[in-house]
Amino acid sequence: MAQSISDSVKSKQEQFANLESGLPPSSDAGIFGATIKPEEAELILMGVPWDATTSYGGGTSGAPVALLPASHQLDLEDLAFGQPYKKGITLLPLDDQIYNLSQVTREKVLRFRDRTSDDPESASLLRDINQASDLVNKKVETCAASWLSQGKSVAVIGGDHSSPFGLLAALSKLHSEFGVLHVDAHFDLRSAYEGFEHSHASIMHNVMSRLPNISHISQLGIRDFSREERLFHESLGSRARVMYSRDMGRKKAMGANWSQMVQEILGPLPEKIYISFDIDGLDPSLCPTTGTPVPGGLQYEETMYLLEAIVASGRKVIGFDLCEVTPNPSSEWDANVGARILYKLCGTLLSSL
Repeated sequence: MAQSISDSVKSKQEQFANLESGLPPSSDAGIFGATIKPEEAELILMGVPWDATTSYGGGTSGAPVALLPASHQLDLEDLAFGQPYKKGITLLPLDDQIYNLSQVTREKVLRFRDRTSDDPESASLLRDINQASDLVNKKVETCAASWLSQGKSVAVIGGDHSSPFGLLAALSKLHSEFGVLHVDAHFDLRSAYEGFEHSHASIMHNVMSRLPNISHISQLGIRDFSREERLFHESLGSRARVMYSRDMGRKKAMGANWSQMVQEILGPLPEKIYISFDIDGLDPSLCPTTGTPVPGGLQYEETMYLLEAIVASGRKVIGFDLCEVTPNPSSEWDANVGARILYKLCGTLLSSL
């Protein structure tokens, strides 16, 4: 406890000097080893420990807790972005109400799935689940809007992929137009999947149908989807572009390089963009415990190039999320990779401002 109090009163410069000394941070230090007060940070990270409606593997609600210690073992010099941490990055304390609500609602989801549609309890359970999701969205939006109004940048660490809707809603009230770059194995374009209005499988359907200020979505790495989702994507017309994982492989086989593919996917995005990054967009060797792993996807260095190319293009990143990192009790690998993706996303946003 004494070390925590000591860290909290150190200036940012003192904490950064400690990081540069090469010594490991204390176990109770903040994200990336520095305990920065939110008022002194440029980037506010909101952990959203919510995964009530996950449809396969669970546990991603534990990601914000797992990523914190994993971030302490990163070296923070970045060849493209320099020292992003010096602009001040902080992780807000977790909202216990969201975590507890996730556990209670998860039980209701499992009970709902065990019942037939004509079971009298089904309608009540479904109503409770959707109301819980609405509450989480409103809490995230309110918190995000508060920090955005103070001139801070805000990002979300999920939780499942429904977690960032509140942040996107807050940004849509602040910006008249922006686009979304969505990295994922899945389209997430289902309409109220299983009846859950804010399912993790419905996040991009909700984004594109409920937030009209989002003018375009570019989706990358998609390789597992339903016919309903493909048809919805096609219905968006010029508002949407996709590069399937299959197409990535075929383009490489025919001689295209990754730089060309990145320019193709970034091309239609407007000046301001939001990055929504589901960890299962990566090759599953990099995230084996994620809830819905799918063969194929982006390699780590391809991801680094993509994020650096965003900054090189002159686009401004107004927010991001990192979702579906699922802690593995027997290995730190998922959190290790997740922490590095998180730091690169922070660098991408901070370097684009």
